[in-house]
Amino acid sequence: MTSPARQPRPDPRRHPERPAAAPDPATDAYVTHRNLLFTVAYEMLGSAADAEDVLQETWLRWSAVDLGAVREHRSYLVRIVTRQALKRLRTLQRRKESYVGPWLPEPLLTAPDVADDIELADSVSMAMLLVLETLGPAERAVFVLREVFALDYDEIAEAVGKTPAAVRQIAHRARSHVTARRPRATPSPDEAQRALRAFQRAITTGDLQGLVDVLAPDVVLLSDGGGIRQALPYPVVGIDNLLRLLTTGWSTHLAGRSAEPLHINAAPALLVRRDDEIEAVLSLHLTDGRITAVYNIRNPEKLRRVEREAGVGR
Repeated sequence: MTSPARQPRPDPRRHPERPAAAPDPATDAYVTHRNLLFTVAYEMLGSAADAEDVLQETWLRWSAVDLGAVREHRSYLVRIVTRQALKRLRTLQRRKESYVGPWLPEPLLTAPDVADDIELADSVSMAMLLVLETLGPAERAVFVLREVFALDYDEIAEAVGKTPAAVRQIAHRARSHVTARRPRATPSPDEAQRALRAFQRAITTGDLQGLVDVLAPDVVLLSDGGGIRQALPYPVVGIDNLLRLLTTGWSTHLAGRSAEPLHINAAPALLVRRDDEIEAVLSLHLTDGRITAVYNIRNPEKLRRVEREAGVGR
């Protein structure tokens, strides 16, 4: 797959101080498709940190490839990143088995216009990533590559090391599994802003009245503290239980708290700070204009990159 005679080039993102050199086909191809590669890795892993590590491995392998033997750069790069993500996914699964409390994906700060690409926005949403967690590694890879990035079965077979016929069966099984569980969310900008303002007011002032009007009866809150920060070890289900939590927990510790609206995983969210230190990300999932899920990410290890906009693409 790689040529030992070629020395890996330096990662173009890791050495911004280097002077501009003559155009390099390998670097140009990698930079051109980097957002796609990151998105593939992130959707397979649910972790931006691990996705970045996978991209480093991808670059090392790609930079040593004899490009003269590569027919299509995009497909070859996707094949490398998929194989590296599958290796990393098995390690992550073992790590999650000992994870303290509910596990949520690492939140991504996304540009507002990502939400305009409905398929891409849906694929990186918290809700979809949690559904993908219920798939096996091969199913997850095949679903992402086929349903999100529209690769043909032959390309996917090369990436996952299976026959095209096997990939078709896996794709059908994964599609049926996801379709039965995927929560759809296409709120209008006005609905999203209304819900966001109500939640922002509730956690910064203690005023819950407006929040009642935008909560679905069966709303669910999940908290991820990773055993580092305090978080509920179980889901909170229903309006009454969520309001009780806000009244007895959040609303009694308002001093020094602020909440900044932003887009997390292409959905409305709040970046919560206390005394200028990041405390949590609250990501909202809306259906028919009402909040059906609240994802409360408190694990500080997952919040290190939340102020750095992630480049996602297809």
